[in-house]
Amino acid sequence: SFPYAIYTQRVRSRGIYVERVQGDAVLLHITELQDRDAGEYECHTPNTDERYFGSYSAKMNLSVIADTLSASMVPQVLTHTEGDAVELTCEVSKSTAQHTHLSVGWYHLQGAGESSTEEVLTLSKDFVLRPGPSYAQRFLAGDVQLNKIGNTTYKLSIRGVEPSDQGQLYCEAAEWIEDPDETWKDISRKQTGRMLLAVMSQGRGLSVDITAAESSLSEGDTLELNCMVGAQKSSSRHFQVLWLLNGVEVARIDPHGVLVWEEEYEERAKLGHLRAFKPSNVVYVLTVYKVGLKDNGTYHCAVSEVKTPGDFHSIQTNLSSGIQVKVKPIGYRMRLSVSTRTPQVMAGDALILLCEVRGATSPVSVQWWHLPPQHPGPRVLVATMEQDGTLSLGSAYQDSGTRGSLRLEKVSSGTFTLVIPNTLDEGDGGRYGCKATELSRDQSWTEEGETTVTVSSMAGLGLHAMLRSRIVTIRYGQSFELVCQVSASYTLEQVPVSVRWHFQPSPPASHYHELVRVLPSGTVAWGTTQPHFQGKAQLTKVATSFRLRIHNAAAADEGTYQCEVEVWRRNTLPLGQSAATTRSNAVGIKVVLPESKLQVATRESSVETAGGADAAIECRIMFAQNNSQFAVTWYLLPPPPADATPLQIVRADYSGVLEYGAEFSSPTQKSRFLSQRVSSSVFGLQILSANPRDQGRYYCVVEEWLWLVDGWYKLGEGASGKTPLEFKLPERRLQLEKTNRSVSAREGEEVTLRCLLEGARLPTTRLSATWFRGKESSRVRPLLTLHHDGAIDYPPESLAGRLHLRRPATGDFSLTLHSVEQGDAGVYQCQVQEWQQQSEGKEWVLQALAHSEYIQLATIPPESTVLSRICSSPPLLNFILCLPLVLILLLTLAVFCWYFKLRK
Repeated sequence: SFPYAIYTQRVRSRGIYVERVQGDAVLLHITELQDRDAGEYECHTPNTDERYFGSYSAKMNLSVIADTLSASMVPQVLTHTEGDAVELTCEVSKSTAQHTHLSVGWYHLQGAGESSTEEVLTLSKDFVLRPGPSYAQRFLAGDVQLNKIGNTTYKLSIRGVEPSDQGQLYCEAAEWIEDPDETWKDISRKQTGRMLLAVMSQGRGLSVDITAAESSLSEGDTLELNCMVGAQKSSSRHFQVLWLLNGVEVARIDPHGVLVWEEEYEERAKLGHLRAFKPSNVVYVLTVYKVGLKDNGTYHCAVSEVKTPGDFHSIQTNLSSGIQVKVKPIGYRMRLSVSTRTPQVMAGDALILLCEVRGATSPVSVQWWHLPPQHPGPRVLVATMEQDGTLSLGSAYQDSGTRGSLRLEKVSSGTFTLVIPNTLDEGDGGRYGCKATELSRDQSWTEEGETTVTVSSMAGLGLHAMLRSRIVTIRYGQSFELVCQVSASYTLEQVPVSVRWHFQPSPPASHYHELVRVLPSGTVAWGTTQPHFQGKAQLTKVATSFRLRIHNAAAADEGTYQCEVEVWRRNTLPLGQSAATTRSNAVGIKVVLPESKLQVATRESSVETAGGADAAIECRIMFAQNNSQFAVTWYLLPPPPADATPLQIVRADYSGVLEYGAEFSSPTQKSRFLSQRVSSSVFGLQILSANPRDQGRYYCVVEEWLWLVDGWYKLGEGASGKTPLEFKLPERRLQLEKTNRSVSAREGEEVTLRCLLEGARLPTTRLSATWFRGKESSRVRPLLTLHHDGAIDYPPESLAGRLHLRRPATGDFSLTLHSVEQGDAGVYQCQVQEWQQQSEGKEWVLQALAHSEYIQLATIPPESTVLSRICSSPPLLNFILCLPLVLILLLTLAVFCWYFKLRK
């Protein structure tokens, strides 16, 4: 309403105007761009709040490019028989300095006016061929093609032309440029002149079609009508054509081409205001120059076939459909155009239709209608706005819960917009028309126009996701990238898309875990089951590829990955059910540890020691990685007849923490067996005060550990060679008394297992003894040890309370077991050792030892008698049964006592 002076004229003529799209969005239109319009534009809205909440203005640059686009085609009239092949060429060129793309399309005009224009085939700016709805099937079959020949020539080929192809054809070129926001905009469009195509049907049939270049005219304009005859072998046939207006003959052309005007039209024909002629035997033209109001009405052409040119009896006659011609008086300049900014949308998107009425001198009423695709029925009323602004909706559009609240707005005196917020499906596509009516001086004038919209359903179109990875097997610390490539039959960039990444750890669990989800708004939501990914994963999107990059791969990243893509309707919040969804294939990622370089010395050697002396076993690492750490575990293989199962002595992990095996977990054993690191590559096992019980083969197992990204990982392990530990003893031997090899004991009683030393011992020596026990088919283990200083080591289990070493004499090491149980059965052995101190203050050294023979202990269940069974009955029964038995026993005892007394 308030233009600056330099723009006043252009604003008043609507060369520049503002369109309000919705409550918070407007468009600035410049209909005829000029060079001086280039520069920086700013959109500003005043702040109506007490505080500022963000930005209230925005700027952009507009570059004006010279229009160098041209499109041309040789005007001609083509006559073909049904089934013939037709080829048309169009010359399109441009010389724009900027990088632009061209789109070239062919269009078919069958009736009068632009409303009957349909797309044949278009080569889009993305170099994709897109057929019109009526030609889609023939395009897929290869009958309709568009090829580029050379730099500027585009050829349309129609193989097997059909009667429906009859009419006018023209070529339209558009030049497109990519804006900084990566959207493409058409900056110029050019149409060629129209050529006429007549298609004759096969056989003796006769078809007639009528077309007009323009059917809505003003006084003084020129009206041109074309009548086209479709017939087989037309050159040898004879036709007579009549032109009719509102059913009344205007003129006729006989088979010889002689023109006869009706009387009321003869004068106008003589003045050159009317013209009728025959360009060919199947094309007839009627031209009315300087049309007037009397030329309003419906025009037809009637074609009659005769056998010979002079014959007045027709073989057959056919009448064309009618064309309504409207002639407006001088001074009436109402023009109507219908357009849309949303020619192709997805279901759920909004449709925005624009109806511009120009030249009206009084208020107009506007009616919007819709004709769905492939719909033969009547047009459906969408909405109406009366001259006073009263709005009414069609019955199919009154429910706001279906398509949202329709908006029909009058933006300016002659501009009307219709907004359908939420399209449902393909049925909302098709043709939309606007009909404007002006009432003036008791007369009404009506203009109509229409536009075509395509609505695609996402659920019905193919949505596919394919997951691929550049690397499948990777090393620790490397990065890998997963690419989720999405394809669909619609433009994904124009619909809300969310992506979920799923992960199944290795080894596979029962289901996948959601790793991360990227919402259409860009919000990233991380899953809770695999939190370690959040700090190392990077998400990116390139066109229709969604990428997940994992940095510094670790063992926890090994597993199977999948991506899931969901799309929503554009005007629907991504809540609830999505419009379409798909899952990709699974890709397995294997994370490989660095190869272990560990080598442990495997050469076998022996260690010999005297009783009581210390012994040292060595474990040497020959080669390993520089930054590796080692865990060392020492094992003992006892000598026969024990089994061959190795006993774990002690394990020192890579941080130095010690863990003793079950056989060496007592305080005494822990104090005697020490694991030491002698140097960076040598580990040792120190055995203090070694004694014959320590005999066996020793070896170590070394584990190589390495810190990799997120923790310590075991790379490999190696075992050393076996080192036998042997004892060198003096020739002096001890002798033990031979005992029973088999002993039986009743459960609940006690039993004594004998171990007696025979012969005298030296007065300066001391003795120690160890009892061993083993069950059937198991190794003999120490049970109790009496040291040479008198200390006794009992086992930690419950058996300790029932053992007693009596020692009634110096050489007696017999063992008494109280309250024998069934589990005490087994093999027992006694070992006696003699120790002597080398000198005052020195250590005691083992001088001799001896083993007893193996003693097999068998247990017998408790004694069971008839009396005990009976007396174990219930109390009353006890009294009844046991009392007589007791009396009998007492009587018997008394008789025996009396008998022995008499004997004395």
